[in-house]
Amino acid sequence: MSYVLPKLKYAYDSFEPFIDTETMIIHHTKHHQTYIDNTNMMIKKMNLLHKNIDQIIMHLRDIKNSNNLDNDYIFLKNNIGGHINHSIFWSLLKRGTVLRGRLKNQIEQDFNSFDNFKQMFEKVAISHFGSGWVWLVERKKKLYIESTINQDNPLIDSLISKTYGYPIFGLDIWEHAYYLKYKNRRMDYIQSFWQILNWDEVIFRFEKCFCSSQNINIF
Repeated sequence: MSYVLPKLKYAYDSFEPFIDTETMIIHHTKHHQTYIDNTNMMIKKMNLLHKNIDQIIMHLRDIKNSNNLDNDYIFLKNNIGGHINHSIFWSLLKRGTVLRGRLKNQIEQDFNSFDNFKQMFEKVAISHFGSGWVWLVERKKKLYIESTINQDNPLIDSLISKTYGYPIFGLDIWEHAYYLKYKNRRMDYIQSFWQILNWDEVIFRFEKCFCSSQNINIF
């Protein structure tokens, strides 16, 4: 199994002024494409073509233990994580959607209010040192805010990533995601995200996660 760059359901300029067109083009066609190219190279080299992406990302510790080349393992983890994280991220962008229903109730229950949830999410995002992601995750039928370093994903084994949960949605806080427009003003970028977050997709991921007792796929 090899991977290809996902086609976007919108134009690159769809989210002006919140995400600028040039950033969208470079982010999608350059950064994400590089993660895919490197992932395809490594799964072929490490004889993992027979495994799907869920099997690889959730069993990285086993792959590490069975592989004598730590550099190959790290390179695979970083790049397959980059492909997964960005594939999720592109689906999370859309104008004009609203938080509603069971997810709204769950956020209010777990974080006391939606405003408090937003403030907590923004605090984790602005406090994260260096490159990484901030996530809303489900763990044992409760919602948590987590951050991961580099291109780690919450579904990576907790002994590797130090966090765990099903990713409901995530925000890319690598500088390549915002620096052309926002420069060092990361908080402006973080707060702009609420204007284009696709709550329809977030609700779909939440419902799939909360209503299923089975193993669920990343995408």
